[in-house]
Amino acid sequence: MSEPIKRALLSVSDKSGLVPFAQVLAKHGVELLSTGGTARALKEAGLEVIDVSDYTGFPEMMDGRVKTLHPKVHGGLLAVRNNADHLEAMKTHDIGPIDLVVVNLYPFEETVAKGGDYDSCIENIDIGGPAMIRSAAKNHAFVTIVVDVEDYDRVLSDMEAHNGATAMDTRKNLAAKAYARTGAYDAAISSWFAEQVDTFAPERRAFAGTLRQTLRYGENPHQQAAFYVTGDARPGVASARQLQGKELSYNNINDTDAAFELVGEFDPAQGPAVAIIKHANPCGVARGVTLTEAYKKALACDSVSAFGGIIALNSSLDETTAQEIAKIFTEVIIAPDADEAAQAVIAQKKNLRLLLTGGLPDPVAEGLTVRTVAGGYLVQNRDAGKIGRDDLKVVTKRTPTEQEFEDLLFAFTIAKHVKSNTIVYAKDGATVGIGAGQMSRIDSARIAACKAQDAAETLGLAAPLTIGSAVASDAFFPFADGLLAAAEAGATSVIQPGGSIRDDEVIATADEVGLAMVFTGMRHFKH
Repeated sequence: MSEPIKRALLSVSDKSGLVPFAQVLAKHGVELLSTGGTARALKEAGLEVIDVSDYTGFPEMMDGRVKTLHPKVHGGLLAVRNNADHLEAMKTHDIGPIDLVVVNLYPFEETVAKGGDYDSCIENIDIGGPAMIRSAAKNHAFVTIVVDVEDYDRVLSDMEAHNGATAMDTRKNLAAKAYARTGAYDAAISSWFAEQVDTFAPERRAFAGTLRQTLRYGENPHQQAAFYVTGDARPGVASARQLQGKELSYNNINDTDAAFELVGEFDPAQGPAVAIIKHANPCGVARGVTLTEAYKKALACDSVSAFGGIIALNSSLDETTAQEIAKIFTEVIIAPDADEAAQAVIAQKKNLRLLLTGGLPDPVAEGLTVRTVAGGYLVQNRDAGKIGRDDLKVVTKRTPTEQEFEDLLFAFTIAKHVKSNTIVYAKDGATVGIGAGQMSRIDSARIAACKAQDAAETLGLAAPLTIGSAVASDAFFPFADGLLAAAEAGATSVIQPGGSIRDDEVIATADEVGLAMVFTGMRHFKH
């Protein structure tokens, strides 16, 4: 146990809860040191406060850039209280101990998120704050460091329980939190600077996040897991408001993100769209005149796999669509919004999570994806590639019809979000067969066709909907066999990146069986 807290230094940009916290400190007889706006707020509340400039005998200068960077501050923070040499130095230089530091940093991350210009961002890089935090945290054997408003009550409760002191466990935990905060702050600054100098691969790269929730377990019950958020402005599962349902699991979060990223490809101004996801792969995606129609078409692709899946919508959930969704077991619904009638329908399913985001993720927005490997991690730009009609190169004798062009582009958009190797059959703005994650592309083509046959039997159709469909491949066909499997399934048009050494052979085969084929020049591997 340390000695009771006798002197505290408070310097915060976020002043919520500051005055009540300082009032209790004063009741404990704690001397309050402060700076700038924090000192003014405390004085206006009637508290006795010593300005740091008066304490150090050195004025604030350079627009407040220099105020706490002084030996009387850092000596008071770093002095080891049971070290005779340190105590002698404090006596010689008239340095008093500082037992508690309360600091939150200039809002650099918020300034960047709001689109601040270069100079504004630079001015919001805190220097004195991180220096005090690190000094206090290093000397946590004697000093309590607070960097989060949420910890005010924790410190006051500890002081109440220990006659004005804090427990070592408390100080150690707060120090760990403090270093995490400065680490995240520096990570944000370094990432922003890398963008300013147009460097994709700086020599060192740091990532940081803020804990949103500790999860019950990870992909499997024997794995620990937690969910961190980065403050990315793109709407999605991290920013969504959960209206009801059980706590999201690790797999829920992963799958919901995949679903919403996919449905974000479809501009609601061009009509409703629905994506149904299972294990991060789509089992049905469709557009429709109404949201209900889009949902029914998506469900028809693979109603068996849709059981227990994730449903993502590109527009506001309405009552009729909610009633249709409620007919089968669903884990999560994510949408930009939901009207009151739809919310009332979903409320009857107590365990069904309903997430509202307020918008859609921009499918072509810049960003990074990160994946760990043994001893490191891989970083790449988000796959923001998007193919339009003008990007397509017809390589066969037959040119696709207008309807085929529409379905080809739709199918290729879906293929971007399916694990490789990928084959997607689509017809009339809906997927009708999806083959995902196979080691051989021909296996993906066959599995997708088999799924379509199963769906036809479930729907009572005489033939699978792959008859007359468009087929998309996320990468080139290395051999003609995958193309022939698609033709056997009834596809009449093909979209693929091209680029194989056997392109001529594949094109010739397409001509032989009457397929229209286009090349995109863009691959969409997803691993």
